[in-house]
Amino acid sequence: MARNRSILSQQLDQAVTACQDGWRVLRHRGPSQVQFWFIALAIGIAAGTAALFFRKGIEALQAFLYGTDDVHYIHSFAESLPWYWILIIPVIGGLVVGLILHRFTPDARVRSVADVIEGAALHDGRVETRAGVASALASLITLSSGGSSGREGPVVHLAGVLSTKISRWIKADGITGRDLLGCAVAAAVSASFNAPIAGALFALEVVLRHFAVHAFAPIAIAAAAGTVINRLEYGDVTEFTLAEPGALQFYVELPAFLLLGLLSGFVAVALMKSIFFAEDMANHIQDRTGIPRWLRPAIAGLLLGALAIWFPHIIGVGYETTSLALTGQLALHEAVVFCMLKVVAVAITIGGRMGGGVFSPSLMVGALSGLAFGLVATSLFPDVSGSYTLYALAGMGAVAAAVLGAPISTTLIVFELTGDWQTGLAVMVSVSLSTALASRLVNRSFFLTQIERRGIHLAAGPQAYLLAMFRVSGVMRAPDDPRAAPVTECWDMIAEGIYIDAGATLEIAMPVFDRAGVSFIPVVTLTGEHAAPELQGALFQVDALKAYNRALAATAAEEHS
Repeated sequence: MARNRSILSQQLDQAVTACQDGWRVLRHRGPSQVQFWFIALAIGIAAGTAALFFRKGIEALQAFLYGTDDVHYIHSFAESLPWYWILIIPVIGGLVVGLILHRFTPDARVRSVADVIEGAALHDGRVETRAGVASALASLITLSSGGSSGREGPVVHLAGVLSTKISRWIKADGITGRDLLGCAVAAAVSASFNAPIAGALFALEVVLRHFAVHAFAPIAIAAAAGTVINRLEYGDVTEFTLAEPGALQFYVELPAFLLLGLLSGFVAVALMKSIFFAEDMANHIQDRTGIPRWLRPAIAGLLLGALAIWFPHIIGVGYETTSLALTGQLALHEAVVFCMLKVVAVAITIGGRMGGGVFSPSLMVGALSGLAFGLVATSLFPDVSGSYTLYALAGMGAVAAAVLGAPISTTLIVFELTGDWQTGLAVMVSVSLSTALASRLVNRSFFLTQIERRGIHLAAGPQAYLLAMFRVSGVMRAPDDPRAAPVTECWDMIAEGIYIDAGATLEIAMPVFDRAGVSFIPVVTLTGEHAAPELQGALFQVDALKAYNRALAATAAEEHS
């Protein structure tokens, strides 16, 4: 009997040890382990389901507000509604959005893809959860009530909220947390657009911003899971149907697609700059007039409603107008006018803090500008021209790629959205030039420019933003450290005005070393405007450089693992 108890005890100890080892693997070495793939599958299912319910929620609420049975033809149906109904729906939606953001976010700002990129780079793959859920709800209401934006931004952040909950639950380290975030984003994008390849590459190219081998397998699994969720509901169908297969006329049209790429780059920059201008203008007006922040989305909704009375094409995601452009059912003047109005409507929506993303609007703007270019090109050179709808397809990819700063995933998502893989050369040529041009006129992409405007330098790479991750208080030497700086020298430097606050970052501290020409800087706590600073220790330049080098090495190791 005693021997049997001993055997059972040993087996129990082995089971406990195995569980502990599995937990440790999941937290610290998960992305490179097969066990982690099952977690990726679960996250893919959860994020895909969240994206599906988000899309279904938009369709249901939009159908309720506008009284239509088919939300894919919302603008055609809206033309038959009374003008006051078209005007009032966005106002009510904006008011509800404003109240939600005012109550549940600290700055009344909608969270989207830029915040997910920032979370991946600076916060170990974590994003804000409370503000993220509120932003998703606000964006759902915006897209349902006439807001002119896309659904990918809130879906991506909602997926980030799910992965953040899991990362916090298992206390995942930075690498595991980022890969969990990548899995969730890949699944959400795949489920939202029925595009598994593009979903996986979007997570790697845009969010994680590297193509590490260890991350590819779990992210691909999650993307596949999200796609299955979508196809269980909608089937294996593409978002857009082209009128006819595209074909290049003996490839002599390639120079025209080069020109289209340059034009698309300028159009993408105009779209991005318009959004930033609208945001700055709205901030200025709000500061000057004292308008409550919860009222700002309602005012934006009023402007949108007034515009939609005459041009209902701007309502919602805009897939109907995009489809008309891809099938060549719009005249030249219609394509140009609708393109310009869509840019204005998107700027009002996002600048007015109503929520939503920029990917779907950039598809519509790109398709319209591409169609306009194609109509002109084919009329000037009819003997050597193919279908002008091919230009709409290439323009759609080129503008979207320039806005997202993601030429690879955007090219693939265009193919997956249309099912047309035969026109790859034309799309790739246009995408490459538009992205190259736009990335030099903004900080690489719309999202990275958003982050740059907040004072965070992600666009320049890890060497630029890693210093901002370290607080001076975490690197300094305390007064009781055996290698501490002499206290008298510290006070002499403080009297000369050479010191730094303990809450500052190394990004602020490093220029002080250059200006002062010293090997250490006293670290103080400023308790009040007229109170004397309290000495907390000293920051040595060699310690700051060591922390920076370790962070660079860890980043390089992750990206090449």
